[in-house]
Amino acid sequence: MAELIKLYDENPNPKQVDKIVNILRKGGLVIYPTDTVYGLGCDITNSKALQRIARIKGIKLEKANWSFVCADLSNLSDYVRQIDSTTFKLLKRALPGPYTFILPGNNNLPKDFKKKKTVGIRVPDNSIAQALVSQLGHPIVSTSIHDEDDILEYTTDPELIFEKWQNLVDVVIDGGYGGNIASTVIDLSEGEPEVIREGKGDLDIL
Repeated sequence: MAELIKLYDENPNPKQVDKIVNILRKGGLVIYPTDTVYGLGCDITNSKALQRIARIKGIKLEKANWSFVCADLSNLSDYVRQIDSTTFKLLKRALPGPYTFILPGNNNLPKDFKKKKTVGIRVPDNSIAQALVSQLGHPIVSTSIHDEDDILEYTTDPELIFEKWQNLVDVVIDGGYGGNIASTVIDLSEGEPEVIREGKGDLDIL
């Protein structure tokens, strides 16, 4: 059964962050807050954890389109082919923020993503998410937790999330109420920005 851990966005407790990161390193699944909706994540390099998320979501791992949550843009060249200065300026303007940018992947992608031509990059404006990724040392693969209830697409209350997910994941972070509007998804893989999903992020940045 999962553990419910309270963290504060203004100042996440380093001991608790360490504890959660160790769970991620061992293949654990974590539900954590972002600047949009709560996300379900695991260590990008852990195949077993990735398979667990795929099973929960009911999809084949190779068909999954999940985001790579980064602490900042310094990891970008690890996973993304070289991008032009216009694209980079757009990323600098928008991130950290409620956007997912689809970019062309390179040959260094972890083995489970080797066949992917593109990757979704996310840098949430949330210090809990950033602390986890910084401490882990590489991105967290992330997918949002949809609610089956059509009226409320995303659950915002961490205690309700815990109730529902406690037998599926290892940690639920209570970082306060989450949002219920997902990130704006912008495809930059072909050069010209294409909006795939309009969410919380403002399109004026384009």
